[in-house]
Amino acid sequence: MYQVLYRKYRPKVFADVYGQDHITSTLKNEIKNGRVSHAYLFTGSRGTGKTTCAKILAKAVNCESNIDGEPCNECEVCKGLDNGSIYDVVEIDAASNNGVDNIRELRDETNYAPSRGKYRVYIIDEVHMLSTGAFNALLKTLEEPPAHVIFILATTEVHKLPATILSRCQRFDFKRIQPETMAVRLKEVAEKEGLTLDDDAAVLIARIADGALRDGLSILDQCAGRSKEINSKLVSEVAGLAGKEAMYKLSDCIANKDCNGAMSVISELYQNSFDMERLCVEMINHFRNFLVAKTVRKSRELIICTDDEYNMIIEASKSFTVEEIINALDLFQNTLVTIKGGATARIEVEMAFVKLCEPKLDESITSILERISLLERSVSSGSVIKPVNTQTVQPNAVNDTAYVNQEAPQNNEKAEEIKPQPQTEAVVQEAPTQEDKPEPEPTVQPAYQPSTQPTADSNETVEFDRWGEFMDVLHQTNIPLFGVLSGSKGYVRGQFFLIDSPNPTVRDFIKMPMHSKSIKKALYDVTGIQYKLGLFKRTGDAPTQKRDPLEDLINQVSGSFNIEIK
Repeated sequence: MYQVLYRKYRPKVFADVYGQDHITSTLKNEIKNGRVSHAYLFTGSRGTGKTTCAKILAKAVNCESNIDGEPCNECEVCKGLDNGSIYDVVEIDAASNNGVDNIRELRDETNYAPSRGKYRVYIIDEVHMLSTGAFNALLKTLEEPPAHVIFILATTEVHKLPATILSRCQRFDFKRIQPETMAVRLKEVAEKEGLTLDDDAAVLIARIADGALRDGLSILDQCAGRSKEINSKLVSEVAGLAGKEAMYKLSDCIANKDCNGAMSVISELYQNSFDMERLCVEMINHFRNFLVAKTVRKSRELIICTDDEYNMIIEASKSFTVEEIINALDLFQNTLVTIKGGATARIEVEMAFVKLCEPKLDESITSILERISLLERSVSSGSVIKPVNTQTVQPNAVNDTAYVNQEAPQNNEKAEEIKPQPQTEAVVQEAPTQEDKPEPEPTVQPAYQPSTQPTADSNETVEFDRWGEFMDVLHQTNIPLFGVLSGSKGYVRGQFFLIDSPNPTVRDFIKMPMHSKSIKKALYDVTGIQYKLGLFKRTGDAPTQKRDPLEDLINQVSGSFNIEIK
């Protein structure tokens, strides 16, 4: 019967245990000097060698001729323990034997002397699964066991053990096996099995195993079932990874804001049965490498990859800022949590990429901070923008409200004046009501510094340069009107404030006293000037777009610093 690699190549002496030198050296010295404890606690993540070291320790203390603390594996006791003919080492699975009665039976068995070796060794795996009553039943025996008994407790969740248990054991913490160390072991096993394992493939397996050598050997076993020639592409297929090429394609799409390209790559991966949850994990690792490359001086030591891939990581990370990388990591982490909660994996991953490719759709704090950072960089290195073309159209004022029809200027040429057209169904003018009359100037000071707009007797028509501040004030006082005016612009001509909006409902809104008052009040708070309202109507305008939360900030910075923000 075929024996899987992690069982076939399980270490039989401490020297064969990889990545746990701090533990194996201590255990060998204790055995060599005759200072063996009565209780040990082995803790660490899965696949790091806890049970393996427990079995080696059990053999070493019973070996008839151990060599420098190592079991000889040649004497009758070592062979008997390996083939199961000697029962002085007892392995117990605490997950299925976690009751008080099970521990009482164990406690009664400790009174019997070992049949062949020096010690009777009890290895209790996953000891954190014992019930509270079982722990209490074990306490006294664990503290003062018979002289011929040794307890070895193994667990992956040491925080669940009572302090009374911890204080009675010698504790050894098993570390995750470093990828470089694991890659060496994988190549050694592959050579013994007659397999050809590329360096890139060994590193990739070690990275996927995440410090668990048992997992790494299992992946190698799967790859060996497909081919004797094992490369990184085969490992990616066996493990369900998207591969380096797909990772870099997706990160390039995010950097270039290419939503269409990202969705195409995801669709291709999905059609090829790549796991979307695993894709999310791989993107987290991918952007983690970018983060390390941009924030750590000696990043090569912290990124597990080949030299060629490291150069690719350094080059690709230049397309991102630290804020963008952190935002992507946060978004992928949240997506992973949502997927584990039962959401549709593909949809959640696609939503994450759409948000990263279209930052305007992500209104999270992290995304806003990232975009503000981008804006700050644009301000510091911004180019000079072209001045706003002035308009020469005389507003057609009717009492307090004016409606102006004008063709949009093109090719930076000065717009020609067009005489007001007779009233049609498209433009309806009504006499202002009593409530629509200008309010007296407030006695309080305006909330903002006055804008540099034309004086009341000026005939010049210019774009209102504080539209963002005006919209911020309006958002606090009249949210429906704020929504109607989103995507609009304002112009100032003398005592008139002209609203240029592609939304046809604006005309009806500003005729309503409540909304006209809100506009005038917001204008006064921003500029300290009382304006009459008018409608600046263009023809051939582009469709209304959704308001971007940073649009007003960009407009404000553009007007203040006279630069172009792209």
